[in-house]
Amino acid sequence: MRRRDDFSLAVRRGRRAGRPNVVVHLLRPEECRPAAARPLVGFIVARTVGNAVVRNTTRRRLRHLMRPHLDRLPAGSLLVVRANPRAGAARPDELAADLESALDRLLRPASKGRR
Repeated sequence: MRRRDDFSLAVRRGRRAGRPNVVVHLLRPEECRPAAARPLVGFIVARTVGNAVVRNTTRRRLRHLMRPHLDRLPAGSLLVVRANPRAGAARPDELAADLESALDRLLRPASKGRR
């Protein structure tokens, strides 16, 4: 995902799951665009995470950790992974656990009465 509009749409209208190291926003295809398209994933790693080296390392780790989960995403969905400030110092296994936990929460069917 590269377009600002896609990031804004996912963050503003998508469901959110927060963990200590990451916040994940998911906008399902019925809310945004045709389901025939493949899912798009974007990453937000702000300056609060660390200097440029730390930010790029964190982004590469998150991208690598996200790859095995791409087939779990609905076709046409938008997913944004935002790194929290402590993500730069987190071990890869901590990042993996937080990312997987957030995805599990977002991908489970919504219970009635909650959005």
